[in-house]
Amino acid sequence: MSLWGRTAKISTKLPDGELKDYFLKVVALGETGRLMIEGEFESLKAIHAVSPSFVPEPFAWGRYRKEGPGTYFLLAAFREVGEQPPDPIKFTARLADLHRRSISPTGKFGFHITTCVGKLTHITDRWEDSWEVLYRDQLAHQIKIDEEKNGVWPEFQHVCRLTLEKVIPRLLRPLQSEGRSIKPCLVHGDLWDENTATDMNTGEPFVFDAGSMYAHNEYELGNSRAPRHRLSNKSYIRNYKRNFPVSEPEDEWDARNLLYSLRFNIGCAILIPGCNQRNVVFDDMTELCKMFCPEDLRIALGSEEGGKDGEVHELEEEEEEEEEEEEEEEEEEEEEAID
Repeated sequence: MSLWGRTAKISTKLPDGELKDYFLKVVALGETGRLMIEGEFESLKAIHAVSPSFVPEPFAWGRYRKEGPGTYFLLAAFREVGEQPPDPIKFTARLADLHRRSISPTGKFGFHITTCVGKLTHITDRWEDSWEVLYRDQLAHQIKIDEEKNGVWPEFQHVCRLTLEKVIPRLLRPLQSEGRSIKPCLVHGDLWDENTATDMNTGEPFVFDAGSMYAHNEYELGNSRAPRHRLSNKSYIRNYKRNFPVSEPEDEWDARNLLYSLRFNIGCAILIPGCNQRNVVFDDMTELCKMFCPEDLRIALGSEEGGKDGEVHELEEEEEEEEEEEEEEEEEEEEEAID
């Protein structure tokens, strides 16, 4: 199944008499479709080179001759989809193994071509020594598309600017400074429930519909924060951390995860008309700004009265709300310690 095209199972008999099944995806979206199909093919190829059983083997991609110049196809091995998402212990072990064993061909962050999440292009076709720089430019790219798609919302623009100029440097620069470093890891790039599965024939987890790049491994888990996904179950995060240590500074893991979730949620705001994800992104950016640039936030939002619906967004939380949040965090930490 594909939200943006057609899919099919092709059953064939090879010259030697072997029966073989193939997966076919067809996208008729012109240049956007070409970027989607080529990006997925190259992503699957890169993952397959590191972990062959973790993705369907890709065989070919190209353009249809008879269905118009804007129709493209991807041909890969057929895998029978079972439980979605897969078992958290098996799945996170395989995911962490991909991250751990993959090696960027340049030693930098990025990818050799453009890849996509749904119909949205990443800015991946470049190489950067700084993960901070690449992630900032990728988020800025999506913010621009969101404004073109959903219109100008002054308060939202304020927190977007502060996130790009203040929050990202504050959270991501420490990963690669003061003697710290992070490895560019090959990531799937769009992990959610429907892009993961248990293979019905082998019982092993696998992934598909990838939009890869070499990134900070924790970026992969940004989409798992959203409660709309079953992958948001804490068992997935907890088991992943057991297989791949948290980057330093460890105590900022949750804030980084919130920052990484922005790209996936703003993507939903662009791709799904009428959803509430733009408001979610606003709230999450506001929360990050409260943590890392509260005075700048106070000044920025003080220049605008009301939000998207004309409501004033309070900068100070009630004491009771703060205490509840602290208690919830303490309970979660106790649960993890017990596990």
